[in-house]
Formats: sequence, structure tokens, C-alpha cells
Amino acid sequence: MLIAFFVNAMEDEYPHYTTTVLAHEAWRRGHDVCYITPGDFVVSPDDTLRVHARFAPATKARTRTLEAFFKQLKTVAHKTRLVDVTDIDVLMLRNDPSQDAIDRPWAEDAGIQFGRRAARLGVLVLNDPGALSEAINKLYFQSFPRDVRAETLITRFPDDIKAFAKKHGGKVVLKPLQGSGGQGVFLLDAKSGGNLNQIIETISRDGYIIAQAYVPEAEKGDIRLFLMNGWPLHAEGKFAAMRRVSAKEDIRSNIHAGGKAKAAKITERQLRVAELIRPKLIEDGMFLVGIDIIGDTILEVNVFTPGNLHACSEMAGVNFAAVVLQSIERKLAIAAQFPGHFSNRSLAVM
Repeated sequence: MLIAFFVNAMEDEYPHYTTTVLAHEAWRRGHDVCYITPGDFVVSPDDTLRVHARFAPATKARTRTLEAFFKQLKTVAHKTRLVDVTDIDVLMLRNDPSQDAIDRPWAEDAGIQFGRRAARLGVLVLNDPGALSEAINKLYFQSFPRDVRAETLITRFPDDIKAFAKKHGGKVVLKPLQGSGGQGVFLLDAKSGGNLNQIIETISRDGYIIAQAYVPEAEKGDIRLFLMNGWPLHAEGKFAAMRRVSAKEDIRSNIHAGGKAKAAKITERQLRVAELIRPKLIEDGMFLVGIDIIGDTILEVNVFTPGNLHACSEMAGVNFAAVVLQSIERKLAIAAQFPGHFSNRSLAVM
């Protein structure tokens, strides 16, 4: 199997990123691995779709550690080989579109657009690129049941936001419709209320503003739970999950924004929330997803670059990446048994 990982840029990758962990596991299992970035696709005059790919060094011994694998991978960051996309068995779209939205708008949906073409050519594309085009900003989140969402307002009018904040006692969370990783997130309360106009002006520079009712349990942090094929990812009786606690005086629990990772116990409460959104994820062909839960509320559904799989594996003592790769291998087996029978979106969640 040749599995390609589509990322924003090679220099932005790190050893413990979920993408690296999945690539290492695929390589360790004997599969060929390559990386693709937004500027690597080529449509030839005969309409053949090809790509300049960076291949993980081939070797007979596949026992190298994650860190050693990544170190080797960096040595080929600028060495590409032109291959036909049909030679790729699986294309995993693991980029964050919001990172390119401002400085490289042409790259924002490159993976989605070329991913769609690859899927039509028979490549298994995960997550389904058609559904990802609908999820390119946080408006996609509004398509999930109200029962799992905090009350939300999306607007560019300051008076709308002020009325919403007043309705909720002056304590709401403001963030941009575009963006990820805790960027541009503000907690409006008695301390920061005097800066509301400046906060609105800052966020609105990049487009629409999301105003969300504050969930009191957020002070304890949120739970990142991985879902695979619509179901909570688990192995050996343990779930791929972690509790993320925000840094002092910071509402963002994202790890790279200063949050701390702790072990999380998944209860029926979290499983109920996951079950409520499962039908939508399956319908959309969302193979691997990360959801952020506070109490009975989901704050985010990350369908592009759900992170922290490595931390979840370390805390649980379980190799969750192996479970993910087993599922991908099974999908290819199904595709071989039923050639041309299933759409990419259906196969993605089988």
C-alpha cells in the first residue's frame, strides 16, 4: 500500500503530530509512505493527475523509533518524485485550511479540489473531500444537533453580539468563524467587558464572529475524544481520549496554546454526546475526527487535523495508530472485493 499524507508544509510538521504518528505506523507495517503539500499537484496535457511526492526512505529494517523516522523524513523534505496519483492507494488530507486562508488563499482548498479528482480516479481519500469542502469553516458545526451545541450566534454586527452577551449575563466566548487551534479566542466577562469593541474589531478583520454561551464546566478543561468510522476510537478497553486543561488565565485548552494534557475517563455522558453526532459523521464520510467535549456540550468537531493521538496513546498505553491503520487496510480490502461498488464517502467510514 502507498499512503500519501497531505499537509500544509513539511517545515510545519513535528515528531509527535498525529500525521507523523500515523505515517510512522504505516511505514512500520511495511507500507510505502509519502508526503504531499498544496503546490505539488500536476495536471498534464492529457489530463493525467500526477504529484511531486516526498517518500520516506526505503529500508528493510522498519523498527526505527518515531523520532528516528521523523528525522529521516526531514532529510527528504526537498526531494520529490513525480508519480501518477493512481499509484497512490490512500490519500489522507491532514492539512489545516485556516493556516493558508490569509497568506496563501490558493492553497486553502487545494487538497479538497485535487482530492476530489483523486477519489474519482479510484484513490481512497480520507476524510471524504466532498464533505470537507462543507466543513472548511466552523459553520459546518451548526449542522450538528442543537442538543450538543452551546447556544451560538454568528454575525458581523457589534450590536448583535452585545445583545447576545447581555442575554448571557455578559459572559460569552468570542472567536472567528475561520481559524483553528485556539487562535483569536476571547472570553468576555466582567474583566474584559470594557474591551468588547476592540475585541469585536480584532476578530471581524478576518470575517464573521462566533459568539457562544460560556459553559461553566470549561474551567475544568475539555475532553478531546477521537472518533473513527463514526464511533469512539478504542482498543484494549481504553478510549483514545485526554483531558486538556487550559493554562492559568487562558480559556484555550489547546495543547500548543499552553494547555496541559491529563488522562480522561470516558463515561456514558461523553459517549451519549458522541452517539448524537455519529449519524452526521457517517453520512459525510468522516473517517477520523477529534471532538472537544465539555459536560454535555461539544465545542468543536475537528475533521481536518485532529491532534494529540500520540498523547492519548502514551497515557492509555495503547497504540491507537495501529487501530487506525488496521481500519484503512480493511477499507482497501473491501474495495478490492467489491470493485467500483462503493463511493469514496461510503467506503471512508466502513
